[in-house]
Amino acid sequence: MSEASLSQHVSALDLGAEIVAACFLGRTPAFALADGTVVLAGVGEEKRVAAHPDGAILVAAHDGRRLVTGGDDGRLVATDAEGRMAEIAHEKGKWIDALALRNDGAIAWSSGKVVRARDAKGDIKSFDAPSAVRGVAFLPKGYRLAIAHYNGASLWFPNAAAKPETLEWKGSHLDVTPSPDGRFLVTSMQENTLHGWRLADARHMRMPGYPAKTRSFSWSPDGKWLATSGADACVVWPFETKDGPMGRGPRECGVRPRRVSRVAFHPTNMVLAIGYEDGWVLLVRLNDGAEIFVRGERDSNDAVTALAWDAAGKRLAFGTKGGAAGVLDLPA
Repeated sequence: MSEASLSQHVSALDLGAEIVAACFLGRTPAFALADGTVVLAGVGEEKRVAAHPDGAILVAAHDGRRLVTGGDDGRLVATDAEGRMAEIAHEKGKWIDALALRNDGAIAWSSGKVVRARDAKGDIKSFDAPSAVRGVAFLPKGYRLAIAHYNGASLWFPNAAAKPETLEWKGSHLDVTPSPDGRFLVTSMQENTLHGWRLADARHMRMPGYPAKTRSFSWSPDGKWLATSGADACVVWPFETKDGPMGRGPRECGVRPRRVSRVAFHPTNMVLAIGYEDGWVLLVRLNDGAEIFVRGERDSNDAVTALAWDAAGKRLAFGTKGGAAGVLDLPA
């Protein structure tokens, strides 16, 4: 491992509860905590907002302007950089299991088998999936959703009367991510593997070999590589050709004796932020594997649970299961 370090450029925070997600709302780092709190860590101040005072935050997503959280109280709440909150929906008596945003303001969420999509005008449509839904994502082209469930995934146009298209593969599918060009769809699975489809012809893509479940995806800025967690290295699959990873093996980077728990590609450069189950954070250049240390202690079990770059790629926010957090400001 390289001895290069950026740890002196990290501002540390102790947020006191498990961190579910991190993001930047403009210049402001924002953290969603499992205890129902959203923390806005502005310069010289820390603002805490009780987004879910009667419940826990289970899922979160952001669009750069607002952090939307879904809880076991059935509520969807949007929080902006000023700490202003707005309730988007309330699935009374249910949990919010999955959540996705689009830059135009559209939002989708799932509760049990029911998926709802609200467009930028506020119109809501619903879809009953074949089984409980664990992952939703907007496809990059058109107002269309990918929905992960048992035995495959569904592709749904909320504003169309046509029956959703079904992509079948036996097993329990968890998170879902489309490629930025819309050619491929990939799901993580309960069975410690990834599965994918080429959307033009629904051809299958198997991506096995993980010792643990993959719960974190990140596409490279050029859309040609998919970084994943779930192994003792960041496993990065190639998608630059028409066949994607079919017949090809992945690359590995950031190899360490602890498993990768979170991954986040830099928004403009081929650099990966990698978080591990022992709380370490590294930056790794994909082209040559060069590593820079960001954060970590020996013999820790405080897993990294959140990683996020700002839009300019100059700052990195991270958070852990134990409530430790930080913001890296890259030197000029």
